[in-house]
This record gives sequence, structure tokens and C-alpha cells, in this order.
Amino acid sequence: MVEKHLLIVEDEAPLREAVAERLADRGFVVDQAASGEDALARIADFAYDIIITDMRLGGDVDGGRVLDEARALYPDIIGIVVTGFGTVKDAVGAIKRGASDFIQKPFQFDELTHVIDTALEQRRLRAENAYLRKALGQRYSFSGIVGKSRVMRDLFELLETIAQTASTVLVTGETGTGKELVARAVHQNSPRRAQRFVAINCGAIPETLLEAGLFGHVRGAFTGAVTTRAGRFEEANRGTLFLDEIGTMPPPLQMKLLRVIQGREVQRLGDTGVVKVDVRIIAATNLDLAKAVAEGAFREDLYYRLNVIPVHLPSLRERKDDVPLLAQHFLDRFFAQSSMPGAAAMGQEAGGQSPGISQDALRHLMSYGWPGNVRELENALERAVALSGGRRQIEVRDLPPNIQAAGSSIAPIDMTMSEGGFDLPGYIDRIERDVIARALAKTGGNKGAAAKLLNLKRTTLVEKLKRMGTTT
Repeated sequence: MVEKHLLIVEDEAPLREAVAERLADRGFVVDQAASGEDALARIADFAYDIIITDMRLGGDVDGGRVLDEARALYPDIIGIVVTGFGTVKDAVGAIKRGASDFIQKPFQFDELTHVIDTALEQRRLRAENAYLRKALGQRYSFSGIVGKSRVMRDLFELLETIAQTASTVLVTGETGTGKELVARAVHQNSPRRAQRFVAINCGAIPETLLEAGLFGHVRGAFTGAVTTRAGRFEEANRGTLFLDEIGTMPPPLQMKLLRVIQGREVQRLGDTGVVKVDVRIIAATNLDLAKAVAEGAFREDLYYRLNVIPVHLPSLRERKDDVPLLAQHFLDRFFAQSSMPGAAAMGQEAGGQSPGISQDALRHLMSYGWPGNVRELENALERAVALSGGRRQIEVRDLPPNIQAAGSSIAPIDMTMSEGGFDLPGYIDRIERDVIARALAKTGGNKGAAAKLLNLKRTTLVEKLKRMGTTT
């Protein structure tokens, strides 16, 4: 845990020293200033995380000026003002000067620590959201595809390279990983981007209609064909044709598709002539086509024609470190849609910025298994925005019930063994940290009560906390 440096500015020595001692016991590195002049000298030489100052100090420099100087030097410093008068004017003035909060004398120590902890959490959230928004504007996206994990950055490089070619691409991956998004990204970054991107779902259309949809038909070719109509291949001429769920295509159509790929010409149903086409094909499937070939369910020659450049999309489980970035990306997008329920209220409360995500809600998102991948995450965040009621922060209660339940248990272990083996000590350490954190949260930070819950001696728990680098 990174140490937090704190400066107490108070001209009453007994109060100042007592508070400093108790804050030091909680893990803060505490300095003391007996006057405003002393405080100004100290902040000129050192960047404190937190400054706690009485408003009324002996001498020419009051707490307001100390706060002004501290904020001018360190915009992110947490300023907490102590007032012995408790007037509304003092409180409003302190907040206007940039104080995070104020506290009235006489105060309980627990009241002060609560104010400090709240201010630290708010600063962490602001910093995290600012980082995420900045990251979204950096090289962590490619034409709408978002990710900062190593596997996604490798994918971006691959997509940039293949976009400049005319080769056929086969995109594989689980449902919800964004296969059509990848296909569109390749098209939009290719020399064909000025032409059409045409998509067809091979699994959602009956065989007879799929054939007519792909290759077109002439009038009278079949019952209901009252006019001549071009197929998707002709519509995508000089552009890109995206064949989604290619693994579900019936065998007779597989043969016809192979002929079009080989000859670069299509024959409309009921027609005797052919039409030349210049189409880049991107196919996608969530099936194991190699297995389908081995089982005789998919033509081997068509498989090799489609699999010229294979692109595999990882599941969200395989890139969990992208979850915070993706979550903020979706929140920003839903916030920008003014028709989204709650968006207007959020805009007013959040000062024109889209909402953030509480650390607890983020832990739930990180511990969930995401069987529906990025699409499921997107739907979960859309629901959360709609249910948040205009709050500036998404909470656990805004998430779907299955994701709320995921946070009540320890995240499942990934037993995939890499070449370097499995870090068993590290995993056990993470479990221990998680269980201790839950016990402390349940007991409100009471170490004695938490030790009883864990069947440990209090001294043993304290030693474990010290080893982990925390005393809270």
C-alpha cells in the first residue's frame, strides 16, 4: 500500500498532537504545523496527499489562505477544513476554496477518519475515470474495438495489416466477442472503405431465401419472385461482403459459394448469364470449422478458401484487464445518447461528464465469468445506466442479479497452465487478501471481530495485515 502523507495545521498543540498520533497509528505519515506561516513553508517544500487545517489560526495566515496556497501548488491535494464555529458561511467558503469537506469542533476521531476515507475514495475514482477516458483516446481502440490487453493490441496490429490487403478473412470466436465489429473495422480501414459493406447472417435465413439473398434472382425464378433482384454479392461489388455464421450454411450452398469465390462471378437464380463481381469476403463463425470439416459437415475446400487469413477473437474471460476500459467506454456512449433514460439527470449531476463505476461494482464486473462476452457487458451497462436514477456513479445494485451474485464469491481460478507454470503462492495470497478484506468489511474495520470471524487470534490478523502492507 502506498503511504499517504498528511499535514495537520492546528495552533492548539494538545489537539494537534493527539490527532497526529492516532492518524499515524492508522498508517499515515503525519507532519504538524503550529501556524499558517509554518504550513506555507512546509507545503512549499513537500507535496502532501492531505492537508487538515483549522480555519482560525494565530498569526497573519488563516486556514483559508493555507488551503488556497496548497491547491495552487497541488490541484489534487485533499483539503479538509476544521472550524470551531460551525457556521454555514465557513462551510460554504471552505468548499468554494476547494476543500473536500469540513468538520466542526469538537469532533470524534472516527468522524475525521470517515471524512478522510471518503475524500480519498472520491479522488481515486476521479483519477481512475480520468485515466480510463484518456486511455480510450489513445491506442487502446481500433475503429470502435476497445482493449488495452496484450492480446488486443496484437489484434489491432494484425487488423491494420490485413486491412490493406484483399485477402479473404475468417473471423472466429465465441458469441458476443464482436466478430461483425472486426469485419467492419477491416473494411473501414481498407482501400474499399468508399464502397459498401454488406452483411448477411447465414444462420438466420432459410436455405431457399439465403441462396436468393446471396446470388440474386430474376423475375419468375420461384413463387413470389415478382421482380428481378440483385443479390448480396452484387450489392457488395468493389466493397466487402460479411458472411456471418458461415458454419451453418447448408452443404448445397457451400458448393455454390465455393464456385463464386473461385470464379469471381455469380449467377442469379433463374438466369443463364453470369455477373462478374469484385468482392472481398470476410466470414465469421463461433463453430470449430476444422472439426466440422473432419465430421463432414463443412466442405474442406471451402474451409481453406475462407481461412486464408484467420483472425481469432479472445473471450472476455481471456482479457479481464479490459473490463474497466470497456465498461467506461459503454458508459460514455450511453451517456452521450440523450434519449437514454436518466442521461439528462446524469448530465446535470455529473457536471456534463458521464458517470463512473464504484470500486465495489467494478469488483463484481471483474469477478463475473461473462459467458455472453462483450455483448453481455454492453447490455449490463446499458441496464445499469437506465436504473441508476441519475446518480453520478454506477453501484452494485444497478447491475443485473447474476452479476451481483458473482461478487459474493471469490473469482474462479483459471487452471490453464502456461509454459512458466502456475503461481500457486500468488493465488493463495490473493484468496487470503480477499477473505480478510471481506471480514473487515463485515465488521466495519474492527480487527478483533474480524479475527473471530476468521478463527484467528487478533495478533495473527494484525501480523497478516502488516505483511500485506496495510494496517486497516
